[in-house]
Amino acid sequence: MSLDPITLSVIQSGLQQVCDEMDLSFSRAAFSPVIAEANDRSDGIYSARDGSLIAQGAGGLPVFVGTMQYSTRTLIEMIAQGSVAAPEPGDIYIVNDPYLGGTHLMDVRFAMPFYRNGEIFCWLSNTGHWPDTGGAVPGGFSASATSVEQEGLRLPPVRLFKKGVLDTEIYSIICSNIRVSEQRIGDVKAQAAALLVGEKRLGRILDRYGDDVVAEAIDELRRRAADQMRANIRLIPEGTYRSTAYVDSDGVVDEPLEIRLAITAKDGELVFDFEGSSKPCIGPMNSVLATTLSSVYLAMRHIFPDVPISAGAFEPLNVKTPEGTFLDAHYPRPVSGCAAEVSQRIAEAVFAALVEALPDRVTAAPAGSSGNFALGGHDPDRGRGFVMYQISGGGYGGNSDHDGLTNGCSTIGISKAPPVEIMEQQFPVLYHRYALREGSGGAGAHRGGFGLDYEIELRRGHATASFVMDHGRFGPQGALGGRDGMPNSVTVYQDGEALVPAHLSKAQDIPMKPGDRVRVGTPGGGGYGDPLDRDPALVGEDVRLERYTAQAAAELFGVVVSSAGEVSADETAELRKALRKDRVAGAV
Repeated sequence: MSLDPITLSVIQSGLQQVCDEMDLSFSRAAFSPVIAEANDRSDGIYSARDGSLIAQGAGGLPVFVGTMQYSTRTLIEMIAQGSVAAPEPGDIYIVNDPYLGGTHLMDVRFAMPFYRNGEIFCWLSNTGHWPDTGGAVPGGFSASATSVEQEGLRLPPVRLFKKGVLDTEIYSIICSNIRVSEQRIGDVKAQAAALLVGEKRLGRILDRYGDDVVAEAIDELRRRAADQMRANIRLIPEGTYRSTAYVDSDGVVDEPLEIRLAITAKDGELVFDFEGSSKPCIGPMNSVLATTLSSVYLAMRHIFPDVPISAGAFEPLNVKTPEGTFLDAHYPRPVSGCAAEVSQRIAEAVFAALVEALPDRVTAAPAGSSGNFALGGHDPDRGRGFVMYQISGGGYGGNSDHDGLTNGCSTIGISKAPPVEIMEQQFPVLYHRYALREGSGGAGAHRGGFGLDYEIELRRGHATASFVMDHGRFGPQGALGGRDGMPNSVTVYQDGEALVPAHLSKAQDIPMKPGDRVRVGTPGGGGYGDPLDRDPALVGEDVRLERYTAQAAAELFGVVVSSAGEVSADETAELRKALRKDRVAGAV
């Protein structure tokens, strides 16, 4: 290599900074709270040769790490085949087709060729979650869709901007098929502006170091990322590790879907085999291949976070195409739940398989649900329609060093719930409750983090509520003797009567009128290690803070504690001794 390490490091940081500035520009300029406040978006730089990932913003959603490189690769191939118009400087393509390297229809991707000396040097691309792309229900999360057409408008790659000018005809077609269309121009222009910021910043790096030097650095960074991932994989004893994770249901058939995973470690590489997983489902919990692959990649990023974000990091990860399962969806299978929910079950399966092999690096299962809640209707005070999209966090799994994080973001991203004040300002709703969900963390030597408990009332007008969540039937898995976290819960109150959806955390078109409320409890993380090994003082502190009752402390952790958090050491020792004795007797 002719590059010195300092120059290589500076270029690596520079490429990362380009993506970070695109992310920041996108969020600051966007109209929708889900992008502007929740940061449900991502920006990156991709190879002109094969669309492979060069760099991605640190604040971008990890699930887009894999999907955007596949969508960029597909775009490049379609241009080469002549099925998509060839680009010119200033062109920006729009695409949301999930079967062309995407996720669900609400994740809309923009891609712009970056030119140097008349040639495409690389591609700049970003993804933003639009609050609505049409379909059967406001927000796009149709819990009972049986075909992708019911989920919204599907866009193949087309040039939305031509030589820097918005194509008003294509934009009119889009607006004619989505709700609250008059508000989308803010997000569209923000998404395009982020790419233009990236174009300027990347141009400065190339002007400073030269195109050949930067190209050489990109190739070297990819090689080093692959080597680093292989070195980490060699920490795993060679062999095959298995796990099973479950999706509550597909929203149509009330039966769980199985994700069966076998991971084989050999010669610094991993093979992921999903053979035996459930067949394609009728409802929207199918996953397209790009999302399945990206879910594996992001799970390994959780386990080995020191490996740089680059396509090279994925080279030692070999995922067998899960043909004939719901993890390899093809048209017209509905897929609205793939990125938001199924992806997190895939990551959970990876964690569960590898936790025994890497107990110091892998956690118990996190909440693993984005908590997709959409409320759409008409606000009479403002004389217009609205679509409110709420995401929510949950507990992280405990690990070998400490308890799981409480109310953390989902496994697939860094998105946070929009502030309550913003939501009440933008939409005709009132939050009656927004608090920790006490007791939801799974018991363990290091317990799981707690989920979120919130309640929303519709104040005026009329609306319909829809949910595509998960972990309502099964809580997040505990690890190495830890207990599962508390499952997700949804309750709708209509005229004072409580309704629990038949599919627990999936439902659509629930009519809401002023005074009706929705209460959601998000899952707690799984516990790590034997609960009877937990430090009694930590249990006492949890009881003092009313996270667990004294009775729960005795039943779950074998700790005798007062409601004030004072632990009785002698009684605790006796209780734990008896519980261990009962456990042995039960095993026999």
